[in-house]
Amino acid sequence: MRDAPELVLDAEEREMLAGAAGGAAHLAMELIVEMAKVARATRLVPVRSAHIDGCLYHGSVGLDFAERLAREGGRVRVPTTLNVSSLDLLHPELVRLEPTTRQYARRLMAAYEAMGCRPTWTCAPYQLPERPAFGEHVAWAESNAIVFANSVLGARTERYGDFIDICAALTGRVPFAGLHRNDERGARLIVRLMGVAPEAWVHDEAYALLGHALGRLAGDRVPAVVGLPTSTTEDQLKALGAAAASSGSVALCHVVGVTPEAPTLEACLAADGSQAELEIGPGLLRAAWQELSNAVDGQPLAAVSLGTPHLSLAEWQRLQPLLEATDIAPGLTLYVSTARHVAADIEARGQAATLHRPGVQLVVDTCTYITPIITAPPGATVMTNSAKWAWYTPANLGLRVAFGTLEDCLRSAAHGRVLRRPPAWLDG
Repeated sequence: MRDAPELVLDAEEREMLAGAAGGAAHLAMELIVEMAKVARATRLVPVRSAHIDGCLYHGSVGLDFAERLAREGGRVRVPTTLNVSSLDLLHPELVRLEPTTRQYARRLMAAYEAMGCRPTWTCAPYQLPERPAFGEHVAWAESNAIVFANSVLGARTERYGDFIDICAALTGRVPFAGLHRNDERGARLIVRLMGVAPEAWVHDEAYALLGHALGRLAGDRVPAVVGLPTSTTEDQLKALGAAAASSGSVALCHVVGVTPEAPTLEACLAADGSQAELEIGPGLLRAAWQELSNAVDGQPLAAVSLGTPHLSLAEWQRLQPLLEATDIAPGLTLYVSTARHVAADIEARGQAATLHRPGVQLVVDTCTYITPIITAPPGATVMTNSAKWAWYTPANLGLRVAFGTLEDCLRSAAHGRVLRRPPAWLDG
């Protein structure tokens, strides 16, 4: 085994490591230093912001860690947002947790707020007005936020998970390794879209299917996708990235002619020229359509879940007229998950009445594939237009899932059963 390279710290970093900035910063810097050694980094890099995934309650270890940091005076050094929690604080009656678990989840949220984190409670921090600039180093956790920051914004973050995310926020440092480095951001997989009908790329669901297929093929490699239109929107890139980060471990995806580091294919390739190439066509998209559903068409439908990742204002503008024109079937609930700041925007536009129609339930601060909100027995069928939601829900909640277009979801909600058909563009 090669000797680890020497890690050189600056004066401020050495002071934190020595405990001069308090116990919480000392512990956080110790963990950052150990992570740097594992990554074989020779230095740390300052970050401009952080996004924390560890505020979602998974057990006592996470609570103990956060409360220890808060008790020892931990205060974040950079602007820090918070991912979804285990509670919906605006609609507390929705979350069906036991009282003790609910108490622990609330304590965890309070501990992160006590350290100066901003209570945004969203998995889509890129929808907030303050976003990382191109080339800016950040420490973001949550898989879809990571791939969006790297790909769409051109910011730089590695895959930061629980514990390390708050350590980065408390120290303002991360190892200079992985996707923080120029030489790690080049594509090593070229993906060419072949034979897909051009009209497919008008539909957000096509990007979700592409992302699912891409994640399965790319794993943790950086891909460059060739063939998407230059009109591709941020929400479509969100659907692509969230799916690719779920079915695979994609943390950066270049889309040639669309994302900022890929004006051309040559501009985004790894310098050593070690790229593999493959094609994605209608067959793989159709396979993704089939893999994301384990429910049978025509089955009774218990619920519909929209907004994973959290619904943007632009997505709401697409949903709102469809929702207004739909009478939800008796006994069925259509859940709309979004961030509280988006919900406030909807309210300010005078459109919130649509979210209070019979059968419609707004969810904020959390996500329905993680938290027990959906009131359906095990094995019941729920429909979604989110590849990420469809991928995780069967294992997380024990429910059957039907993946479909947004229009299919609304039509099925009106009839109380799964009504969907493969879009014509899946045939090429």
